[in-house]
Amino acid sequence: MDDTIKMDRSVVAKISFEDADDHVTFFKDKSPIERLNYACDIINSIFNSDPLQKVDRTIISTRKHADKSL
Repeated sequence: MDDTIKMDRSVVAKISFEDADDHVTFFKDKSPIERLNYACDIINSIFNSDPLQKVDRTIISTRKHADKSL
């Protein structure tokens, strides 16, 4: 079947479990602002957005909780 999805092997790397678990050393020498910037970049890449994009507030609904004391 020609429509099968194939893995892009150019983005995969082999590393040990110890190296993969060692995500702390990269951030040790970074300031809190730099850490927040990295976190924002990760979140933006996950949700495919950018910091200048406005939030679509039409997809969010709010409601009050029902009064359970009655």
